[in-house]
Amino acid sequence: MYPARWRKNDLLDPMGEFERLQDEINNLFDWNYPENRGLFDRSISPVVDVVENENEIILVCDLPGVDKNDLDLTITRNVMTIKGEKKGREKSEGDTMFRKETWSGAFQRTISLPESVDPEKINASMRDGVLTVKIAKREEVRPRQISVNVQ
Repeated sequence: MYPARWRKNDLLDPMGEFERLQDEINNLFDWNYPENRGLFDRSISPVVDVVENENEIILVCDLPGVDKNDLDLTITRNVMTIKGEKKGREKSEGDTMFRKETWSGAFQRTISLPESVDPEKINASMRDGVLTVKIAKREEVRPRQISVNVQ
C-alpha cells in the first residue's frame, strides 16, 4: 500500500487523479530494468555506470552476491561483455518464501566502448560487490598540453 500523496494542484483536477492512478498502475508493471541493453543481454542484468575522463574509461557494475570466480569479463574490439551468475539462497526443507525481491541466475551485459580505448591496458577489481574496470585511452587520443612561446 502506497501512502497517500498530497498535491495541492490536484485538489480541483479530477483528470489529475485519473492520471495519477494510471501512473501507479503503470508502475506496478514497470520492473525498472535499464533501457540501454545490448543485443544479447538477459532480462535481469546488473546496472552499469560508464564514466570517461581524459585518461581512461571507468566502468562500475553493481554485483552484490556474485563471487568473482563466477564472473567472466571479455573485450572483443570495442565491446566489453560481463557474464556471470548470481547464486540464489539455499532453501532449507520446510522454508516458505514469504517475499523475494532479490534476483539470482545467469546474467550478461554488453557495453560498447569508444574507439579511443586501449584494450591492452585494462585493470579490473572487485570490492564489496562492486566491479570496477578501468581501461586506459590510447596515447594518441589523450589531450596534450602544448606550450606557446611568446616573443
